[in-house]
Amino acid sequence: MSRNKRAVAEAVARGDREPEPLELYRQMLLIRRFEEAVQRLFQRGEVHGTTHLYSGQEAGAVGVCSVLREGDRVAGTYRGHGHALALGVDPQALMDELLGRATGVCAGRAGSMNIVDLAHGLIGCFGIVGGSIAAATGAALALERQGLDNVAVAFFGEGTANQAYFAECLNFAQVLRLPVVFVCENNRYMEFTPIEDVTAGSIRARAEVLGLLATTVDGMDVRAVRAAAATAVEHARSGAGPAFVETLTYRFVGHSRSDPGHYRKPGELDEMLERDPLKIARAWLLDSGEASEEELDAAEAWAAARIDEVTERALAAPFPAPDAGAREYKESFAA
Repeated sequence: MSRNKRAVAEAVARGDREPEPLELYRQMLLIRRFEEAVQRLFQRGEVHGTTHLYSGQEAGAVGVCSVLREGDRVAGTYRGHGHALALGVDPQALMDELLGRATGVCAGRAGSMNIVDLAHGLIGCFGIVGGSIAAATGAALALERQGLDNVAVAFFGEGTANQAYFAECLNFAQVLRLPVVFVCENNRYMEFTPIEDVTAGSIRARAEVLGLLATTVDGMDVRAVRAAAATAVEHARSGAGPAFVETLTYRFVGHSRSDPGHYRKPGELDEMLERDPLKIARAWLLDSGEASEEELDAAEAWAAARIDEVTERALAAPFPAPDAGAREYKESFAA
């Protein structure tokens, strides 16, 4: 991708302009190739701690973030690499962070689960289940009290619907008509447990009963997610109160690095791989005439080359000095 095209893609991620359909595909490709690289690096021992990959769920982050604009706030989950990249976080800074390098977006201190990049509106990725809901609700309260024309978005998994954060924050946001959009990424499994084993009724209905504008959408189709997100964000931005979007999605990998996914039903993964968001987007782009085979192949080559470049540079980047945190702490008080 040329420097100009890269700038356009970053502008799209920030919401500065309407994205072209092919740009949405590029964003999803970038996330998928990034996550594949993270998995390889982890297996080589280059990524310390745990990792939770977003492979299979790319349409959710890209679709939602494509309708946001500068000044909006986003709270992600521990499966947050996709959220960060969809917002326009520099993949180099993100990979450096995962490898614990001083050049990382959080100077090598956050690792995989706790990324923050305020410059791109990412107020945090949260290892605590439901933490993103509370953070986004608080951000929405701040936005509303400052009189800003912005929204906050919380990404979270379906397991969060059984946490107190879910009921308390949705109720609080609805009572105060806060500009927040709650995005439930329902990938069917709460770590290793099928949702139907532990969750009664409809998750969307729990939002509807509180009066939130709520919808359920095919989370494997970036067009469908984008359309639902546009309605939800506009509702929240207009002052009408919070909105809720449930994306029905699927992760192609285990819950984390140590999970081989043996709990899946026979044939389930193969069935869902046929509904890969990348396959769906590619077919749509070709059928609609929005992109040619050559353009799609070029996008795939760009994403692979970009992540190869990012990986090589990350491996060569320096680690933080052992006393860097202590020195910065002391300097902050001296200032």
